Amino acid sequence: MTTPSITRSRINQILRESDAFIRSFGFRLPPFAYWSPEEFRARKDEARMIIDNNLGWDITDFGLGDFDNEGLFLFTVRNGNPSDLARGRGMLYAEKAMVSRKDQYSPMHRHALKAEDIINRGGATLVIELFGDTDGKCDRSKGTVVYTDGVRNEFEPGHKLRLEPGQSVTLMPNEHWHAFWGEGGDVFIGEVSTVNDDNSDNFYEDPRIARFSGIIEDEPPLHLLVADYETWL
Repeated sequence: MTTPSITRSRINQILRESDAFIRSFGFRLPPFAYWSPEEFRARKDEARMIIDNNLGWDITDFGLGDFDNEGLFLFTVRNGNPSDLARGRGMLYAEKAMVSRKDQYSPMHRHALKAEDIINRGGATLVIELFGDTDGKCDRSKGTVVYTDGVRNEFEPGHKLRLEPGQSVTLMPNEHWHAFWGEGGDVFIGEVSTVNDDNSDNFYEDPRIARFSGIIEDEPPLHLLVADYETWL
């Protein structure tokens, strides 16, 4: 069980701030984003795809209790199911909207199944630190080969790739260990990928890291998080 590390009141504040930031770039979240918990309960039967595929709000401090310095805002806009990947057909893709705040670190990690494009949709500079992989471990002596908007790049270990608005990088599973943060300000990030499975496909270099944060319930939720679905619905 994840130890509670962030308050519901802080989560509600982050939801409002992040939604306003994303809207400032002309991006709008889908209607279900604004359902109240009561409406979500009332509509859960028709919303099975949202629930089963973990669409929606997602805020994490990685279980470290310091969101401002190590955390991330995410909203999964669309997502297939891992069973689609196993069958090799169906909805094999996913899309996320994320906000990485100035100097807010998203810890070093890799994926075993998910290939992803990380896109700077607007704001400041997105910095992505890159290392290679050896036997499933982050190899800080190993460089990487990545494609930025279709252009091949070969980088030394620990290269800090800087993406300006409109630029992107493609990261492949079991090849690219990566951490990222906003430099000079907050960044609106898009992620386009194969099916996203946050329950089992995030591997962190730091063993303390938890993908989902435990919540201290000090006020009612403004909207439900993906991590709330199991207990609230």
